[in-house]
Amino acid sequence: MSKKTLVIGASLNTQRYSNIAIKRLRSYNHEVVAFGLRKGEVSGVEIDISLMPYTDIDTVTLYLNPQRQVEYYDYIIKLKPQRIIFNPGTENSEFQNLLKQEGIYFEEACTLVLLSTNQY
Repeated sequence: MSKKTLVIGASLNTQRYSNIAIKRLRSYNHEVVAFGLRKGEVSGVEIDISLMPYTDIDTVTLYLNPQRQVEYYDYIIKLKPQRIIFNPGTENSEFQNLLKQEGIYFEEACTLVLLSTNQY
């Protein structure tokens, strides 16, 4: 079943994990939308440089360090995703406490590992 996923911190750099994640999510037939600093396209997914009013987001997967996440707290919470994945290096107890208060599930995991082990 496709899980619409928002990749926050998307990069055009093919060496970045966010770039690899977009490609891997697409290869598993998940619908993907992406937000990053530079406009472009990865595997047919346009990277938006402004915050869009996405709907029906199942999963938000983060590729931003905790300090950079702060300005997106409200935006992400308002999307009402089913879950948020804190990829390695993005763990953020402050944001996780806010998510608990909002009843939004989160996990500290690697999107790539979850996909490759059929746990996504």
